[in-house]
Amino acid sequence: MAGPGAGEPAMEDERSFSDICGGRLALHRRYYSPSCLEFCLSCPRISLRSLTAVTCTVWLAAYGLFTLCENSMILSAAIFITLLGLLGYLHFVKIDHETLLIIDSLGIQMTSSYASGKESTTFIEMGKVKDVIINEAIYMQKVIYYLCILLKDPVEPHGISQVVPLFQSAKPRLDCLIEVYRSCQEILAHQKATSTNP
Repeated sequence: MAGPGAGEPAMEDERSFSDICGGRLALHRRYYSPSCLEFCLSCPRISLRSLTAVTCTVWLAAYGLFTLCENSMILSAAIFITLLGLLGYLHFVKIDHETLLIIDSLGIQMTSSYASGKESTTFIEMGKVKDVIINEAIYMQKVIYYLCILLKDPVEPHGISQVVPLFQSAKPRLDCLIEVYRSCQEILAHQKATSTNP
């Protein structure tokens, strides 16, 4: 599912927040209409210092083994493992952007954009959404907050079938979550108002 048409004007703003570890996050908001809103949370880029440190550690360990064994295959394997590990990290682990698009008549689309360019998208129909809430959890011996979507139980009308967490890679702090939460609640309120008063 794509965003709204290119002909529609969109108001945009960007604010800076922090993740739970103190890293800088940028929250970019596009306001298309009272019924359509998009959030894009940009995560910190890969640290060149960390990347260099890991590469040097692997290659120095390989060189140490090479001097003991005098086998050139060890150096070749170290280079191969480093490159393969970096490609795997960029393609499967490192997320640059997490996007949340809410359209009250359709549903909620969540997109994760990886550093390699790969994108992973999940769409939830609005009829399945019960609510959007801020929940708390224990992470690394401290309490953190996260935004999540509650899905309706198809059997039990007042029950919840699933909890879908949002922005799991970025892990923004509470002030950022409140900003997104309030906007989500406005969209959900607009959707309920239009569904009860056609």
